[in-house]
Amino acid sequence: MTSETPDLPESADVVIVGAGIAGISAAWFLNKAGLRVVVCEKGIVAGEQSSRNWGWIRQQGRDQAELPIVMESMRLWQDIADELDIDIGYRREGSFYLCENDADMADHDCFMAFAPDYGLGTRRLNRKQLEDLMPDCPARWQSALYTPDDGRAEPSLAVQAMARTLTQRGVRIIENCAAEHILTQNRQVAGVRTEHGEIRSRAVLCAGGAWTTFLLRSCGIRLPQLTVKASVVRTAPIALRFNGNASGSAVSFRRRLDGGYTVASSDYLEIFPSTAHLGFMADFLPLMKTSWRKFRFRIPELTVDSNFKRHRILNPIPSAGTVARIHSRIGDRIPAFAGVELVEAWSGMIDALPDVVPVLDRAATIDGLFIATGFSGHGFGIGPAAGKLMTGLIQNHAVEYDLNRFRLSRFSDGSKLELGPAI
Repeated sequence: MTSETPDLPESADVVIVGAGIAGISAAWFLNKAGLRVVVCEKGIVAGEQSSRNWGWIRQQGRDQAELPIVMESMRLWQDIADELDIDIGYRREGSFYLCENDADMADHDCFMAFAPDYGLGTRRLNRKQLEDLMPDCPARWQSALYTPDDGRAEPSLAVQAMARTLTQRGVRIIENCAAEHILTQNRQVAGVRTEHGEIRSRAVLCAGGAWTTFLLRSCGIRLPQLTVKASVVRTAPIALRFNGNASGSAVSFRRRLDGGYTVASSDYLEIFPSTAHLGFMADFLPLMKTSWRKFRFRIPELTVDSNFKRHRILNPIPSAGTVARIHSRIGDRIPAFAGVELVEAWSGMIDALPDVVPVLDRAATIDGLFIATGFSGHGFGIGPAAGKLMTGLIQNHAVEYDLNRFRLSRFSDGSKLELGPAI
């Protein structure tokens, strides 16, 4: 969006740190509200997890507090898609959680206990109903949980298209511009010091993904966060009679705009704790106990720390074993995939919080500092509504959602954390 040595504006109404889905969505709605917005990004727009995720835009399986927000996000995604200069692949083709037996289906009872109260059309499918909607379903899946109006889009296209439109509307999006420190005066935000100079502002939104914990630390704010590596592949185009999102038997897949599928293993995640992260391990013990089978601890291959210029873009390499596992599983679960060509494989670093739901809040100790981070792999779908929500907070408007679940203080006020849906 800019040269490597940009001419920084002296001031802005709001400075956003991070040009992923959360930051760009906030910029989208702040711009619509008539505010002068500058986005600082240490790498490139959507260079990390916002372009590397599965591309699901789902309501199904959400934490109860997230559900009304993501329901609004479904509407906002359509509005945004209609304003962009390219087709970002936004389609509402439904989500399936595929079940081999009654125990698999019982795992969804918690969600179904509240989903109908929100008017969500989620329903349980028997084998015959599943075959009608997913004709190429193999025999191993006997039932499914199904939300017909869930959506999908292309992460590799969506956020960058939003950023191009914002630039045309006058928003400054400055790439290769690491924010090094949030400036304060008398416990009030005064701006941001970047590697290229200072930008004065009375409001800063920290939406830095996996890097947020280190930027907040310089303000005396503790945010327990880990980076979790997830690997994904895309297939060549294939004639399969299925156009939505599906997950079951440890594999997840969705139709792509190019006619292929994005495929991932849903039971294998790698954790790369740096020295700086070790102090958070006690915070994550409850999550580790419930999900220990899917986590693998690894020696860090990339350093996520307070040196925001060391790795401007987290680009972890998927292991050959992980790619082979995904390829084998999809061919085993759906025979039509057997032998399909894998065109590309990649990995991304998920910014995870101990209870697997984000922080959407204002800092209690510093006026004018706002935080939107820790989406724990669920951020792409909810991003637009989260950005609109943060716009309301920044403008000091009433927000229609109960944000108690997403408060920053839940990690320090002694309250017992409630675990959300798994990463």
